[in-house]
Amino acid sequence: MRIGLPRELKDGEFRVAMTPEGARALVAAGHALVVEPGAGAGSGFSDADYAAAGAALGAAWDTDLIVKVKELQPAEQARPRRGQLVFGFQHFAPEPELLDAALASGATFIAFETVGQADGRLPILAPMSAIAGRLAVQVGAWFLQKQAGGSGVLLPGLEDIAAGRVAILGAGNVGANALAVACGLGAQVALFASSERRLPPLRARHPRATFHVGTQTLADTLRTTDLAIGGVLTPGRLSPKLVTRPMLRAMRRGSVLVDVGIDQGGIAETSRPTTHSEPTYVEEGVIHYCVPNMPAACARTASLALERVVLPYVLAIANRGLQGALAARPELADGVQVRQGCVTHAHLARDTARAHTPLTAVVS
Repeated sequence: MRIGLPRELKDGEFRVAMTPEGARALVAAGHALVVEPGAGAGSGFSDADYAAAGAALGAAWDTDLIVKVKELQPAEQARPRRGQLVFGFQHFAPEPELLDAALASGATFIAFETVGQADGRLPILAPMSAIAGRLAVQVGAWFLQKQAGGSGVLLPGLEDIAAGRVAILGAGNVGANALAVACGLGAQVALFASSERRLPPLRARHPRATFHVGTQTLADTLRTTDLAIGGVLTPGRLSPKLVTRPMLRAMRRGSVLVDVGIDQGGIAETSRPTTHSEPTYVEEGVIHYCVPNMPAACARTASLALERVVLPYVLAIANRGLQGALAARPELADGVQVRQGCVTHAHLARDTARAHTPLTAVVS
């Protein structure tokens, strides 16, 4: 199979979905990898590195299977064609025009973020969520500094000076990793979860943190919170709006909201996507950091982590075709969101008010 690795166009997106090591594995399996010049530069992988691994440099979109990191940007939306497979983060739910373009193309779109959704493993999303969760605390700590516009709170505090307060919404990969970093810094941390299911190991690991099931006490907690981190995600669906404008208005001026789930709409009424070039804005006196591709800030680490989980699926598709890959790796079916002009992901269809076509009806 001919596989294409295009250069990412999203602002600040320095990741690449396949490193030269992945290229070597694909070539060794008898496939051709076409790399758009400069695709790996942001992660420290040169065109020469890919060429040495057996990849060709050229028009990556003129291939059977596109493997990329981020959703199609406006300049890319006309590139997919009927019969082509596009494998990457898709994030269709908050972008109706992007979904329209995907449906019109006739291509098949497989979303990194919903592979393995049925059993909750989310093997491709998990490492990116872990990176974003860890980064969220670093980012929040930076923007709390006065020169960055913040309130001037040092999260670890000091001897006889209280540590900063962090509220984390969500107990999944984002929340658990944010919790570990925030507790490691010595901050006072409160974590909110939708159920008790994931809390026992977190309680055992972080006994000084406080844990809440449900959001009944969220408004009161936010009044004294310096850094709020939104890590609630239902893959393939829009994020729930858990933080209202009045809640933010009650926070201290110069507090920070890092909304990791912004690529699915965000968890605050005031959240809107920002970029690495212009990462923040202020609403109700609170600094909002809502960058959809946070892991791109650590592009090399993120690219290596991404390839490790993506490459087995790419090889399965290349070796067996889509139908064979679905049979060999059933969790891949959760990732197929659009095929042959149809929405094949039930949650996506519901959230975007589109007709749902079962995947079995369009894969034969």
